[in-house]
Amino acid sequence: MNRVGARDGVELTDDRIFTHRVRRLVAISAVALGVITWLAWRSDGPSWSIVLLAAGWVLMPTVLAISLRRPLARYALVIPASLVIVGLWGMVTTATGTELLGWSLVLAGILFGGTLGMVFWYRWVSIPRRFNDPFGPARIALVAVHIGLVLAGAAIVFSMT
Repeated sequence: MNRVGARDGVELTDDRIFTHRVRRLVAISAVALGVITWLAWRSDGPSWSIVLLAAGWVLMPTVLAISLRRPLARYALVIPASLVIVGLWGMVTTATGTELLGWSLVLAGILFGGTLGMVFWYRWVSIPRRFNDPFGPARIALVAVHIGLVLAGAAIVFSMT
């Protein structure tokens, strides 16, 4: 049994309250992935990494926006997420020194966020009750770790380039 107010499995539905979160994610992904792509370009990363990051930057908010009307389209988020992860892997494998730390943190944050998305949105595994509510403190704390890793890594990369 869930506690009162928990919204079970709303991630792949058109639940009105959850659509506000998806709208925010459209904007956040457009800005954040744009900054990451710009940092990769500024860091003189491999061309293929920058192309993959740019493709993810375009596709992530696009798929999220489409999913507002067709929530099952959220399964397609695996495509831009994979592009971004492979692009970031290219940045990690070519970076050195402190910049390597920065790109590693960005990659770790994106991998963590992607894993959260697959676990909580797709529900391929059973979700423990305390993490079931997408607006509950346990889930918010995990999202904060994801954001913190990405921001810390981006700040390091920015300071190095």
